[in-house]
Amino acid sequence: MTETAGTSASAPAELALAAEFETPGRGDWERLVAGVLTKSGALPEGFTGAPQSLLATTTYDGIEIQPLYTADDEAPSSGFPGLSPFVRGGHAEGHVSTGWDIRTLHSGSNAASVNEDMLGDLERGVGSVWLRVGDAALPVAELGRALRGVLLDLAPVALEPGEDYEAAAEALLAVLAERGTPAGAACGNLGADPIGLRARTGAAHDLAPAAALAARIAPRYPQLRTVVVDALPFHEAGGSDAQELGASIAAGVAYLRALTSAGLSVEDAADQLEFRYAATADQFLTIAKLRAARRLWARVTEVSGTEGVAMRQHAVTSPAMLTRRDPWVNMLRTTVACFAAGIGGADAVTVLPFDAAIGTPDEFARRIARNTQSILLEESKLAGVIDPAGGSWYVENLTDELAKAAWREFTAIEKAGGIEAELDSGALAERLARTWDARAARLATREDPITGVSEFPLLDETLLERDPAPSAVDGGGLPRRRYAQEYEHLRDRADAHLAAHGHRPSVFLATLGPLSAHTARATFAANLFQAGGLQPVNPGVTDDVAALVAAFRESGTTVACLCGSDRSYTEQAGEVATALREAGATVVLLAGKPGEHDGVTGYVHVGCDALAVLRSTLDTLGVD
Repeated sequence: MTETAGTSASAPAELALAAEFETPGRGDWERLVAGVLTKSGALPEGFTGAPQSLLATTTYDGIEIQPLYTADDEAPSSGFPGLSPFVRGGHAEGHVSTGWDIRTLHSGSNAASVNEDMLGDLERGVGSVWLRVGDAALPVAELGRALRGVLLDLAPVALEPGEDYEAAAEALLAVLAERGTPAGAACGNLGADPIGLRARTGAAHDLAPAAALAARIAPRYPQLRTVVVDALPFHEAGGSDAQELGASIAAGVAYLRALTSAGLSVEDAADQLEFRYAATADQFLTIAKLRAARRLWARVTEVSGTEGVAMRQHAVTSPAMLTRRDPWVNMLRTTVACFAAGIGGADAVTVLPFDAAIGTPDEFARRIARNTQSILLEESKLAGVIDPAGGSWYVENLTDELAKAAWREFTAIEKAGGIEAELDSGALAERLARTWDARAARLATREDPITGVSEFPLLDETLLERDPAPSAVDGGGLPRRRYAQEYEHLRDRADAHLAAHGHRPSVFLATLGPLSAHTARATFAANLFQAGGLQPVNPGVTDDVAALVAAFRESGTTVACLCGSDRSYTEQAGEVATALREAGATVVLLAGKPGEHDGVTGYVHVGCDALAVLRSTLDTLGVD
């Protein structure tokens, strides 16, 4: 039918969607949670606490993350973008008009190659370059050649010169003078970071030369910063987010003291600093970390006598989270980390190429890293909203809790005499090591899973080969760690065995009962053993114990793992395990909860120490 002439359909003044239902409250949600947990068996019998508390998780800083946040979860006001305490960003307009600064890392030693790569990046959307100079990287004397064709008034250069920061600064200033670049237009960072060097090498580095350099640079080059506060050493040593923040704020305070002693005002001194933080695949903690960092630094500058200088942040996708095995998954990790850095308000972001943990990245890897940011900016319009996380009850509370934990770490460092004293005494290293131990335990039990390594490993992957990367500045300082390193060491052991003997070390999966009864635990066990480079041998459904034992003998291994249902374990585990032991099995594991079963020597289950199981199995099989 058609409408009668002269009449028209009109929309109601207010859409009453689901108006026939009662408005749910938190109590309704809690009852539903309790029902689900009870039905799934996750609610212990006799549990008297709030059921939803079982869904809470705790970070390495002891922050308890609840499963639900509402307007009742109050957090202090985060202010306004561009105003102190700068939680919501250092600029009132955010990065809406320009996006954040896409910054790529170049650490090669050949000036011609570095120059070609930098120009290629700058032509394809990159806004600034991060250039390693000295040591095994680009020689300081080659800096001019490497920067040939780079418009230094448009494309900032952030140097990482190590101990050679004074010579590198003179070299860069000479390039600026040769090209006639106006002093007011020169931009970038000279990269002086004696505290970062102390953390990396364990050797003392005086702050006075860096402060004198800043005092000389600041009046003439207003857009050229001198000092980097690099928090990556604390992150790569295994530290928590609060430890990374606390140590970086303490380093920033040490630089403020040195710079003001050299004659700079507090405001000018603060303006000489750029902070570098790790962005991880834990997107919410990364967002909160960057927001909390600005709040912490705003408090420092406030009590120092100035409130108008926002923290300048450079976020780098975490080197610690990158894997050498199944490195393609690193593309996903760095995408999530880049997303979090952008949402968190970082001023500059570096996405490390997916093969950076293997060696020198190739052109494909660098292009993907570069385009990851371009997609998030240009196609996803990620910078099109000012502080998109603002107002999220979860993020606001997490920012507040993380800021408090980091402030406690910072004040503890200050009470102990400052960041340099804490590094020299080893006290900070001990705290970072304790956090790493806690992290390592969760990695070992796969509570912190690593996709493609500890979970869903690609056993027959073709390993990527890359030219060796320039050796990092290390020796005596904080260690560099990667989360996947222990699993990858086991994979290397198994691969060496394969190369020497023509076959992988293997584990026989003694499948009990029909396919439906053993598939789940056989899949679990296979996934676990593959994480150590071990080949699972699955015979499928067998007719009887004799057939299963015969399949075991054909497998050529001496390690077996029973896989079945709880019922089949009760009925058959002891008989099958004993038969396997008599057939030559030196180790018989059972995939399931520990119990009393004749002949069974160990158990693999959710939450078990996977690394210990894998090491022991490789040792049993004689894999050196």
